[in-house]
Amino acid sequence: MENNEKKVLPADDLNDQEQRRREKLAIYEEMGLDPFGHKFEVDSSASQLKEDFSSLENEEVREDATVRIAGRIVLLRKMGKASFFTLQDKTGKIQVYIRQDVVGEENYKLFKLADLGDICGIEGHMMKTKTGEVTIRATNYTHLVKALRPLPDKFHGLADPEERRRRRYVDLIVNEDSRRIAFLRPRIIRGIQNFMDSLGFVEVETSILQPILGGANARPFVTHHNALDQDFYLRIATELSLKRLLVGGMERVYEIGRMFRNEGIDTTHNPEFTTLEAYQAFGDLSDMAKMTEDLFHYIAKEVIGKEQFHWLGYDIDVSKPFRHVTMTEAIKEKTGVDFYQIKTLEEAKEVAAKFDVEVEPHFLWGHILNAFFEKFCEEDLVQPTFVYQHPVDISPLAKKDPSDPRFTQRFEMYIATHEMCNAFTELNDPLDQRARFEEQVEEKRKGNNEACEVDNDFCEALEYGMPPAGGIGYGIDRLCMFFAETDSIRDVLLFPAMKSVNK
Repeated sequence: MENNEKKVLPADDLNDQEQRRREKLAIYEEMGLDPFGHKFEVDSSASQLKEDFSSLENEEVREDATVRIAGRIVLLRKMGKASFFTLQDKTGKIQVYIRQDVVGEENYKLFKLADLGDICGIEGHMMKTKTGEVTIRATNYTHLVKALRPLPDKFHGLADPEERRRRRYVDLIVNEDSRRIAFLRPRIIRGIQNFMDSLGFVEVETSILQPILGGANARPFVTHHNALDQDFYLRIATELSLKRLLVGGMERVYEIGRMFRNEGIDTTHNPEFTTLEAYQAFGDLSDMAKMTEDLFHYIAKEVIGKEQFHWLGYDIDVSKPFRHVTMTEAIKEKTGVDFYQIKTLEEAKEVAAKFDVEVEPHFLWGHILNAFFEKFCEEDLVQPTFVYQHPVDISPLAKKDPSDPRFTQRFEMYIATHEMCNAFTELNDPLDQRARFEEQVEEKRKGNNEACEVDNDFCEALEYGMPPAGGIGYGIDRLCMFFAETDSIRDVLLFPAMKSVNK
């Protein structure tokens, strides 16, 4: 098929509405109109017009106020020589009143060809109906685009969540909450950027294709670069690249970017997702905790306009100081087991057996402590809580806790039982870093497919000297879920990963 050749569905594949809409294409062409439109100058939006003219008296017409607006017809009440319809643009909906004796017989005839879902342009004056609704009194109707498929039935819409996400373009037309979230997410991200910029951080971009698997423990996507004849990973984290920039003297850097992990899909995980990672030279874990609390307060107040949220079935208040607890303290509170007193791997395995905690072949002492925490403690972390002091065995990039080298200077912050961010006092000792990379290689040999590799270039960078630093990573999608108060990551992704279906 030539690129400019139109693909036309056989008539047998069309329902009655689709057939009638296609038949109208010839009528538009006979009228000298392109059924699929042209430029239209717009000077107004639905929400602004409703706000600006809300003070009109009922049945008042402002003939001195001429406006031009374009959008999609989402409600249509055709009558004899006067009709009402609702126009929807990106800001919302507004009613339009059109009369044959105002727009003229030919223009009204053109309007009568309209179907739900068509896109049109309206020029007119502002008025308020006798029932008090701000309305555009059309003086001219411009056909822009004929919709060849009807919108879903207004009473049932796109009821199936999977279908809504698969056909997001329709979902955004008919679902007000989907539109709310679609416009809220970029506002949240812009708020994050403004907040980080105000603290003197510089936003950077680093490579998505990476030759070494590192920066996190996760299964990667692998691709092949033909010109270099070399396999690359789609990045699973930006950490190691950003720390190189600290070595280079950029001091405060952050990146909001896409990550890719070849893992499961559920209500809080998507294989392609967005993170914010930030690194502050001459800082530590306490700076990351303060920054996190301040960031949540800033987004809540400045972007959303409230500090109480309902998420995943819980009422969450971000106005109060966030709780701080160590992993070991949380485990002891819930089970009575004190891992400060459990010194060896064998002791840890014995207590794991008593509490029916599964131990995998590659597990070390710290993995067992973490397994206890995940099994018994995460379900209680509802209000914002910083969980500190993760074992060194599961924290290959964090600085050791000077009070107990089994642990690291690390926290994860939880809301509604879900992790929201992960922060370290960053490991900057090149010798310790290389030793921990080697331990990760041994874990991979024992069956941990998510263990990272030795990044020799990063170790070399550390040998030039990386300043003491605090670092943190946030899941942007989960953060948007919280502030949008929606329970599925697929609702904050415009096009989430979906299994293909045959049509």
